[in-house]
Amino acid sequence: MVIEAFDRVHLDGTGIDRITEDEVVAVVRDALAHGRGGRIITPNVDILRRAATDPSARRHLDDADLIVADGMPLIWASRLGGAPLPERVAGSSLIWSLSAGLGRDARSIFIIGGTPAPRAIAAGSDSRATAGGGSGGSRAAAGGGAGGSRVTTGGEPGVVSGGGPREAAVPAGPTAEVPIVGRALRSAAAAEGTVTVREVRASGAVRAAVRLAAASPGLRIAGAVSPPFGFERDETAYAEVCAQVAAAQPDLVFVGLGFPKQELVIERLRRDLSATWFVGCGAAVNFVAGDVHRAPRWMQRTGLEWAHRLGTEPRRLARRYLRHDAPYALRLLARAPRRSGRS
Repeated sequence: MVIEAFDRVHLDGTGIDRITEDEVVAVVRDALAHGRGGRIITPNVDILRRAATDPSARRHLDDADLIVADGMPLIWASRLGGAPLPERVAGSSLIWSLSAGLGRDARSIFIIGGTPAPRAIAAGSDSRATAGGGSGGSRAAAGGGAGGSRVTTGGEPGVVSGGGPREAAVPAGPTAEVPIVGRALRSAAAAEGTVTVREVRASGAVRAAVRLAAASPGLRIAGAVSPPFGFERDETAYAEVCAQVAAAQPDLVFVGLGFPKQELVIERLRRDLSATWFVGCGAAVNFVAGDVHRAPRWMQRTGLEWAHRLGTEPRRLARRYLRHDAPYALRLLARAPRRSGRS
């Protein structure tokens, strides 16, 4: 299956691939098998609105290999225009399905985004890595129950995988941090004494990695980092994050920093990782880590996920959703019947 096999539906100047989520996974797996990298962008109403008037936003869409519709208004507009998109393909769903697909091929992912870790981990702690955010010295399973898989080393320095018997560890000490899974494991191998990390103290990216590894047999985690807010304004910090990802040589990178910041990071990383796939996935890392709860499925299916997000983050999202995105969505739907649809 090749990317060119999918025709595009045009909505307000943006071509969106007529492709299902399962087909996205198949395309990425096939491309990786043939040594080809690529980039997926998942525009919603907000991204489509920006791209219509902002050339810098348009650039990221023009550079993408796959463009999939992350928003029910886009699906509705395509139906009204006579060239229906098959389904919504959200970044918050792709992070799970792509991880599962790459796990079947024993491939690796790198995660960027999520909540940064607290500064310190108590020395001498014996708390085990968990995915459910448990407390105390108990060992919680990666799926949230006591019987699931733990995050384990996959027999390769700096790599975490699901389903094995050995737990990841980081150096003991009052200021030990876990910003990168791979670096933590490499450091642990050289440390005189190690402690296992209680996952609730780890960064959002690490906690997301724990859950994805547990849910995706065979998946390898090349690394996970939650950069501090504003890191992109510090060239040293920015370069360090990019160097860590490049050194890990992952097969796929999920970048959950919000549009357009995540697209700028991807643009920079692609220079050194031409055979890697990239997905700008917005809040997906926070969803997987459990720091933000996604809307119920009925709200996702009926196009009301925005209302759930607005209810959970009103101060940040009210202006964007109500003043800009909602009027744009209405205009998009009103113009849709006059579109020719395909190209």
